[in-house]
Amino acid sequence: MIEAVLFVLMAIGALAGAATVVLSRNPVYSAMGLLGTLFSVAVIYVVHLAHLLAAVQVIVYAGAVMTLFLFVIMLIGVDRSEERRETLRSQRIAAGIVGGLLVLGIAAITFFGDFEWVPAAASRIDPQATNGTVARVAEPMFTDWVIAFEATALLLTIGAAGAVALAHYRRRS
Repeated sequence: MIEAVLFVLMAIGALAGAATVVLSRNPVYSAMGLLGTLFSVAVIYVVHLAHLLAAVQVIVYAGAVMTLFLFVIMLIGVDRSEERRETLRSQRIAAGIVGGLLVLGIAAITFFGDFEWVPAAASRIDPQATNGTVARVAEPMFTDWVIAFEATALLLTIGAAGAVALAHYRRRS
């Protein structure tokens, strides 16, 4: 039951963030909507027991890619002034109430919830529930596919070295 509620809430959050990305006129708001979408998708991964995918989603996409997007937004310059007057009355009170309800809901789930859907807290471990863990993904990657993994690492290193060499190349006059 908890999985379904979390999935629906995060799906609504992901859709709201995607709508913000598309409909917002301010690029900073669009970037924040994308960040909300990426975090919602990461929580959906956790609900489906793909913890490695969730970690990669947060580290690579929500971390590195969003930092790159925000740097690009700063470079293109969003230098128009923002109106600092509150347009929605009592929005701070509503945000406080929603935040308080969220904290109470998380506390209720933590103290009174049945965590049989979490593999680490279950009374018996289902072998299918460990498919998304780091150990289950890393074992074939470092045993069966180690040459392909190392070749990819070498290719990425060569690409990074080439990018640095091209960036420091100076034409002779």
